[in-house]
Amino acid sequence: MTTRSRRESITFKHPFRLASIDRLLPAGTYDVVTDEEMIEGLSFASYRRVATMITVPCAPPHGNSMEMMSIGSLELSDAQRIDASAPNDG
Repeated sequence: MTTRSRRESITFKHPFRLASIDRLLPAGTYDVVTDEEMIEGLSFASYRRVATMITVPCAPPHGNSMEMMSIGSLELSDAQRIDASAPNDG
């Protein structure tokens, strides 16, 4: 099966939560990796998402380290929508 990975940076302007991570994450820019696999048997190239992961700071006391956590694509979309609609401070 053919797979591909797509990497993007996503910026949150406010602290945010993701359902699959049990702590508040600080505002900032995060790397997100999406793995997709090719759907076989079609006459054109088409892929389906099989995994979405985000790199986040480790929980204390390991705050200087980073970890990659598996998340749902819908929870990421929801967090981005909430962040975009949050009032700006200042």
